[in-house]
Amino acid sequence: MPENSAPTVERRSLRAKPFSKADRRFYKTATLAANSSIVLVSLIFVFLMWRSWPAFESQGIDYIFGSTWDNSPENFVLQIGPMLWGSILVSAVGVLLAVPMAISIAYFIVFMANKRFGKIATVMIDLLAALPSVVLGLWGLLVFSPVAAGWAEMLNQYLGFIPIFQNSSGNFLRSPFIASWVVAVMIVPIIASVTREIFSQLDRELINASLALGAGRWSTFRRVIMPTSSGGVVGGILLGLGRALGETVAIFFVLNLVFDINWFSVLEDKGGSVASMILAKFGEAGQEEVAGLMAAGVVLFVATLFVNMVASYIVSKAQPWRK
Repeated sequence: MPENSAPTVERRSLRAKPFSKADRRFYKTATLAANSSIVLVSLIFVFLMWRSWPAFESQGIDYIFGSTWDNSPENFVLQIGPMLWGSILVSAVGVLLAVPMAISIAYFIVFMANKRFGKIATVMIDLLAALPSVVLGLWGLLVFSPVAAGWAEMLNQYLGFIPIFQNSSGNFLRSPFIASWVVAVMIVPIIASVTREIFSQLDRELINASLALGAGRWSTFRRVIMPTSSGGVVGGILLGLGRALGETVAIFFVLNLVFDINWFSVLEDKGGSVASMILAKFGEAGQEEVAGLMAAGVVLFVATLFVNMVASYIVSKAQPWRK
C-alpha cells in the first residue's frame, strides 16, 4: 500500500430509530389537531356561503362596490361599498400609527432595556394583546375620544387646507381618526411581539461590527437591523392589519356608521366598517337582510384570511432556520 494513499473509511448505514407507541400516538394527535383547524375554517366558509348566497345572487357584483343599503320591501338594495372602504381606511391609518410605536417598543426591549425590565415590558405587551375588544372600545369612548377630538381640532385648525384634515361639520367626535387610534392601540402588541422575536434572532456579531466601525445606533438600525429583519417585520404588520380589518366592537363604540363613502377625510364624523355594520344591524334584520349581512361576513372573512395567510408565509420565510 503506498505511503501517501488516504485511509479507506468503511460506510455505515444510518437508520432512524423507530417511533415508539407513545411517539406515534403523539404524532397522530398533533396531525389531527393541525388538520382540524383547516376543517373548521372550511366549514365556517361553507356555512357563510350557504347562508349568504341569496344576497350574492340577487345583488350581483354591485353588492361589493355599491353604496346603498335599503331594506325596505319597495326598494330592497344591499350594498357594502362604503363600509368596505371604511374598513380599509381605518385599518390603513391604524397601521400607519401603530408601526412606529411597535418597532420602537421591540427595539427598546431587545437592544436597550436590561433583561429584567425587558421581561417585564414583554409581559405587559402580551397582556395588552389579551385585552378584550369591548374593554378597549369603552376606554376609547369614555377616556380617549375627548382627547383625540382635541388633537383632531388642532389638526383641522393648522392643516385644514389639506383634504385629509378637512372637517365641514365642526364635530370631531366619532370620526375615522379616533377609530384608527383605537385600532392602533389594539394592534401595537401584535406587531411588537412579532418584531421583537425577529430582532432577538438577529446575529449580534453583525450589529456589534457595525457599532465597532463607528456607526451610531440610528445608522445601525437603518442600515443593518431593518434590512436584515424586514421580511419578518412586514409579516407582523400584515398580521396586525388582519386584526384591524376584523375589529368590531371597538370601532362600533367610537365611529359613526354612515352609508356615504368617506374617501380620505379622516376627521369627518362619518365612516364605516364591515364588522361594525354587521353588529349594528344583525339584531333587527329580517331573513333577507340576514343573508346580506352573512355576505358581508364572507367578504370580510376572505379578505382577513388572505392577509393572514400572506403574513404567516412572510414570517415563516423570515426565520433564520428556514432559509
